[in-house]
Amino acid sequence: MLKNSLPHLLTLATATLLLALGGCSNKAKELIGSPDKLYELAKKDSDDGNYRDAITYYEQLEARFPFSNPARQGQLDLLYAYYRNREPEAAIDQADQFIRENPAHPRVDYAYYIKGLVQFERNPNFLERWFHADLTERPPIDARKSFQSFQSLIQRFPDSTYAADSRQRMIFLRNRLAAYEVYVADYYLKRGAYVGAINRAKYTVENYDGSPQVHRALQIMKASYAALGMTDLAANSDKVLKENFASADNPHEESRSWWKWW
Repeated sequence: MLKNSLPHLLTLATATLLLALGGCSNKAKELIGSPDKLYELAKKDSDDGNYRDAITYYEQLEARFPFSNPARQGQLDLLYAYYRNREPEAAIDQADQFIRENPAHPRVDYAYYIKGLVQFERNPNFLERWFHADLTERPPIDARKSFQSFQSLIQRFPDSTYAADSRQRMIFLRNRLAAYEVYVADYYLKRGAYVGAINRAKYTVENYDGSPQVHRALQIMKASYAALGMTDLAANSDKVLKENFASADNPHEESRSWWKWW
């Protein structure tokens, strides 16, 4: 009797198990199909430092529920996850998209800040600084972009939580940009291209007033004007030097590199 009923018991057990698994599966789908649940999972992974999985959840959230409140918040959180996961291009693209689609969002300043921060950190790394690489020779493409992002943040949101840090970074970047202009001006001076040297040095004086590199820019202008026989302009450059830099002829005045801001 028991032998004959065994197949029926096995069939019943199998059916019960499948129903149970099916119920669990449907429940899981229901949970993962919720924008709030997706955001919760993404946020947890991000808080735990698991940015790769967090990015996957945030991207699913944005793709499946683009108009939900969790998705809008997730767009900002995704910026940070890309940044921390060392995906600079994705972070910049996400910031641009958020700024374009949400220009009046109360936290759009965060998008500008993260964009500027990503570009800021694409400047030469600390190992190059440690080994005294001459960073002034590098075209400051990312520095210029970062400066513009921070500048946009400060101009649009002067009272932003991120404004103070942005201003400090802009000072650093401004010196970086000035240093490159002076490097090019010095290059022209050494090769006898005096007009080019004057133009680059003059640009530094006019656009980066207050930066340490203005000192050297005025010296280049003075030397270039003198080489061209423009004595009046050379004397004027010398006068500005003496009025603004008491130790203009001190070779140790600028011994501290511009990038050492710590």
